Amino acid sequence: MIAFIRRYLDPAESLGEVLFGLIMALTFTLGANFLTPVSEVYPNEMVVAMLGCNVAWGIIDGTLYLIGSVFSRNQRVQFVRRLRAMRTEPEAMAAIREEFGLEDEPPVSEADQAAFHRVVLDIMRRANADQASLRRRDYMAALLIAGLVFLTAIPGVLPFLILEDTYLALRAANLIQIGLLFWVGYHWATHTGSRPWRAGLIIVALSVALVVVSVVLGG
Repeated sequence: MIAFIRRYLDPAESLGEVLFGLIMALTFTLGANFLTPVSEVYPNEMVVAMLGCNVAWGIIDGTLYLIGSVFSRNQRVQFVRRLRAMRTEPEAMAAIREEFGLEDEPPVSEADQAAFHRVVLDIMRRANADQASLRRRDYMAALLIAGLVFLTAIPGVLPFLILEDTYLALRAANLIQIGLLFWVGYHWATHTGSRPWRAGLIIVALSVALVVVSVVLGG
């Protein structure tokens, strides 16, 4: 399953969507602890609200992904067209350096940067400048995004379906979701070279803080 997801989403995208979905679900269960007496928490309503919210936001996130994909692709097409219209070599090289900056990449020498930008300039001048459109893999990625956001609500829903005690169900849902948030941070560290336990704890702390802010502000 993970290999299938990685065909369409890189780890930052997939883990980011899982994180987003967990935060959305945790907002319901943690918010219920803060704002509502346990006697007024109805399990069926919690289940419907959590699933409905994550389904809706999964669809929204998937749609925004499609919009962003075609926007970025056509933005690059427009850049290629502008590049071809430039009259001087220094002007074209300056545009390439601005468009393909290496500030966020591992440090390289000035000579290597110049060589890289020269190669990119030659490639961009030969690139297809036809209007871009959405591809099959874009739709697959959007469906995966919607699915990931939806699926992250299920672990928090299960306690309300299994346990009769609403108080215990709320506590169990919170613990499960916080545990999954830790897993996201831990797994994220394997892709970034960070310390797994530290990354897991940071993600948990940041996520809970965001949920508290959301609850306090009425989100």
